[in-house]
Amino acid sequence: MRKTTLLLTTALCAAAGLARAQDQDMSCKGKLEALNVIGQGMPAVTALDAYLPEFGEKWDTEVKVTMLGENERRAKARLDASTGAGAYQVLYIDEANLAEYVSADWVYPLADVVPESYDIADFRTDLSNVATVDGVQYFAPFVGGGDVMMYRKDLLEAAEIERPTTLEEMVTAIKTLDEADNGAHGWSARGQRGAGMNVWRWTPFFRAMGGEWLDGDMPAFNSEAGVKATELYIELMQSAPPGVATFNWSDSVEAFRGGQVAILIESDVFGPWMEDPAKSSVVGKVGYAPPPDPLPSAGWAHGWAVSRTGAADDCARAIAGDFVGWATSKEMEQRRLEAGIASDIGRVSTLQSDAYKALVPAEYIDALLATGDKTNLLIMKSPVWPEIGDSLGLTLEELFAGTRDDVQEALDEAAFFAEDSLMRAN
Repeated sequence: MRKTTLLLTTALCAAAGLARAQDQDMSCKGKLEALNVIGQGMPAVTALDAYLPEFGEKWDTEVKVTMLGENERRAKARLDASTGAGAYQVLYIDEANLAEYVSADWVYPLADVVPESYDIADFRTDLSNVATVDGVQYFAPFVGGGDVMMYRKDLLEAAEIERPTTLEEMVTAIKTLDEADNGAHGWSARGQRGAGMNVWRWTPFFRAMGGEWLDGDMPAFNSEAGVKATELYIELMQSAPPGVATFNWSDSVEAFRGGQVAILIESDVFGPWMEDPAKSSVVGKVGYAPPPDPLPSAGWAHGWAVSRTGAADDCARAIAGDFVGWATSKEMEQRRLEAGIASDIGRVSTLQSDAYKALVPAEYIDALLATGDKTNLLIMKSPVWPEIGDSLGLTLEELFAGTRDDVQEALDEAAFFAEDSLMRAN
């Protein structure tokens, strides 16, 4: 019955999409030989493959999506925009580089390029806030959110441990579970260098210790809070799988759903991955909860924006804007749900739908709602954040890997680099 209802919903969405196409000004059809898009291998992006010919036929254009890893994608998009090359009409951007793109005027405001019929107001508020600068939204988010703590209910129960609700309780639980004869390590996290890798996952610890990025105009992450956060992170890594010092988010997530880890704090989008019977060995064994106090939740969002240089003329801008709206539309999210993909949900209507509730545990949805008040953009809000974050990430990786052991000295050097970056930006 659920399948029939879902197919009907998708059919209605498709009909609505056809109506939009008929109402649109199609004078640009056939005027753009190729629409070039930068992508990253998130489910919302890879799921488009089967439907790209549909969009291409609508505008009589070829859609070319260049798929890149996260760090390479950031570098490629930044280079294309900063040099004015304009090889791509649609850029994949995120919270880490939004301030840079907006201050440099590299992307259009979303409402200026995406047709009203795609209902921009339906995007989740937490994601839209991340995509917004000074009250103006610049990209259409198809994935994002905050953090959840994922934990093995069976392992905690066997060890007679209650779900941790404070950071102190979590640290104790991690160490206890790591020492237990249960076949799993107590913890995992991102150790690999990068503003969006180890720095992203370290930042909630830093902020929980009372840390602030700046003291006036000067970097302040080498404060006592920064040192304490780093020392605790290193301590927890002693209870993680081998090689954790260079783990990215994928390594940690796969370790957890492979049954190798007892407790993990990660972006909430990965919750449904634990319930995939084809890829997860811990289906039905996972609990979901907000990060334990006083850890905040790191808000983030990825999405597509229309490049001012790549889509400088009217037709390129119109087709690129329509692609962004179409690729992040209600219809496309319903298609992903029909395929059993419960991650990468950017719209309120999808999150509240019966189809979504049928694919994920109620406990997971409860955790998302409970984490909302703790979720914020925790990174430094500066156009030069990517280079500052990447430099700090290199320092943290050296500390996590043990090639450096003086935490204060290492953070002082990273702060000196950040000071220089901030001075040049001003």
